[in-house]
Amino acid sequence: MRADAFSPRYPNRAGRVAFVSTLLLGLAWPCLGHADDWPQWLGPRRDGVWRETGILATFPKDGPRIRWRTPIGGGYAGPAVTGGRVYVHDRVLAAGARNPSNAFATSTIPGRERVLCLDEANGKVLWKHEYNCPYAISYPAGPRATPLVHGGKVYTLGAMGDLLCLNAGTGKVLWSHNLPSEYSTHVPLWGYAAHPLLDGDRLICLVGGKGSEVVAFHKDTGKELWRSLTLPRGDIGYCPPTLIEIGGRRQLIIWDPQSVHGLNPATGEVWWSQPFRVNANMTIPTPRQSGARLFLTNFYDGAMMLQLDAKRPAATVLWKGKTHNEQRTDALHSVMSTPVIKDGYIYGVCSYGQLRCLKADTGERVWETFAATTGGEPVRWANAFLIPQGDRYFLFNEKGDLIIARLTPAGYDEISRAHILEPTNHMPGRPVVWSHPAFADRCAFIRNDKEIVCVDLAEKDNPK
Repeated sequence: MRADAFSPRYPNRAGRVAFVSTLLLGLAWPCLGHADDWPQWLGPRRDGVWRETGILATFPKDGPRIRWRTPIGGGYAGPAVTGGRVYVHDRVLAAGARNPSNAFATSTIPGRERVLCLDEANGKVLWKHEYNCPYAISYPAGPRATPLVHGGKVYTLGAMGDLLCLNAGTGKVLWSHNLPSEYSTHVPLWGYAAHPLLDGDRLICLVGGKGSEVVAFHKDTGKELWRSLTLPRGDIGYCPPTLIEIGGRRQLIIWDPQSVHGLNPATGEVWWSQPFRVNANMTIPTPRQSGARLFLTNFYDGAMMLQLDAKRPAATVLWKGKTHNEQRTDALHSVMSTPVIKDGYIYGVCSYGQLRCLKADTGERVWETFAATTGGEPVRWANAFLIPQGDRYFLFNEKGDLIIARLTPAGYDEISRAHILEPTNHMPGRPVVWSHPAFADRCAFIRNDKEIVCVDLAEKDNPK
């Protein structure tokens, strides 16, 4: 169901905006498992799988049809799409302000973060909420966390720790927290980046501070429901809270730079912890479950596969990478790309752009290629996002290319490629786009630091 009442072609309905929008978005959410929407990080089931059918087999000669382009500000946060709306979190600099040429500089830069709501049909801005937000972090382009939309509300987490709950139809602030000030903690070097997780009435976030590494807030009021864990030192990291189920019991996975933890999602009680120290606090990729196993990977210290106990909440190490160097790697040293596990094999992007296939049982490398990322030579932090769709994958790389390929133990088989938008972020020393696309209504929604585009990927809409 689409909220067409908010289209510009329906004038003089301002008095019904809030009510109708909330109603329609609330009705849309029970279809969470339906792949037409992408309402949060990694999609409706938070697993990164695009389940729609009727998608084109290859791109037309001149590329897929671009339905619309809308100017936006900077940021790494991917869009969320649901109920006929597109939600984007970005940042605009104050007049005369500039981001530093050195991405690791952390001087204060004035600017404002914004939450934008666009009409999915045409890209027009329906509402905008903005707030003052000076940045003092490394890589200060903009927000990192994808908006989360549920039950007529949109939840956003800004890079400096501003947690907001907005009315999804109007943009009105329903509640908010500034995490660093309220929990007496500091902003991580690269800002708050762990995408919030919704579990029942609980909005679960990485926060920081004594006893509050992870905090659950009531989704409707913002009231704290529980807090858990204390890091002995350092930042909370950047890994999103993750829910898994094993042995009929749900577990909340929190991966910080010291350990991996399994928590009771209802109370925050710590059920188990497995040490896994990570250099530079680079816990970024989302942990991936495959049956009774849980896979984790990071830039410097590589990969670890945990064996989960099916009878009680517990985990042991099945295998672990032996190198702690991003240049001399063994299994998989991912920077930011979440890997995929399928049929006993792991597919992921390593530290210098190597798209790799590993045996899930042992971590043994089967093959690697630079074809999807750099095109040839190794490049530090080179990236591509992997999205399974049917028996193939859509890959979006940092050059702005969308690729259709098959990934199997036999190798990388590229089917089609199209350049979608320009990489506009120069902070890593080269132009990149490091924002995960959203896939909904047979379209891809992709942004850089200047615009967001809607790419039509429906088979019926593109010439063969």
